[in-house]
Amino acid sequence: MEALKRAKELGHAQTLAICNVRESAIPRASRFVYYTRAGMEIGVASTKAFTTQLVSLFTLALAIAKARGRLTPDDEAAAVAQLRFVPGSIQHALNLEPQIAAWAERFALKEHALFLGRGLHYPIALEGALKLKEISYIHAEAYAAGELKHGPLALVDSAMPVVVIAPNDLLLEKVKSNMQEVRARGGELYVFADLDSHFSESEGVHVIRTPRHMGRLSPVVHAIPVQLLAYHTALKRGTDVDKPRNLAKSVTVE
Repeated sequence: MEALKRAKELGHAQTLAICNVRESAIPRASRFVYYTRAGMEIGVASTKAFTTQLVSLFTLALAIAKARGRLTPDDEAAAVAQLRFVPGSIQHALNLEPQIAAWAERFALKEHALFLGRGLHYPIALEGALKLKEISYIHAEAYAAGELKHGPLALVDSAMPVVVIAPNDLLLEKVKSNMQEVRARGGELYVFADLDSHFSESEGVHVIRTPRHMGRLSPVVHAIPVQLLAYHTALKRGTDVDKPRNLAKSVTVE
């Protein structure tokens, strides 16, 4: 709210709120509103509100590009076709829940975890670490995988599980190099890969395959398994997944 107030003080009249809750404070203070319509989210740790905001930002970017003459009809058609695949890919990701719950059995015994991602998927590593610490109370942090040698590699040992977001994109080979560095130091890897990423399980390397690579929309699909990992880990540890300690759904003081 303070950032929005400051922007308006500086003369930015064209403000846009992307929000799930109708008539909340920021939409009321904004010139334009884009409601994500995800439905009521009871839990403090946002899940579906997060993924719907990702899709909303994607469609907003398309609309702006089209308005500026930067989106060809073919590119627009391809983007819309890609969007139509998202529900099926999300269902595929949800179907992975039994495998993710099995991973959670091991995570529930840990006190620390590291999440790695590159490019578009670094924010999804951040999301995974955030959810794990919020609802299971396990200390978790995320790093851009390219920065692995700039600090977090020192933490890696057999007691530190390392979750890797490894979609089949242009950065996959670099992610594999990061994984080799972790294994060389005794770290145990938990890898979320695409169906066509050509990963195989081995000692200390556990792999769950999400749907085929979804291009720019891949983060939407990869967010779901890391959220489910946090959810099932919290259930195993007996914490309240909807009302984490010390946290509130709405922060009303600075």
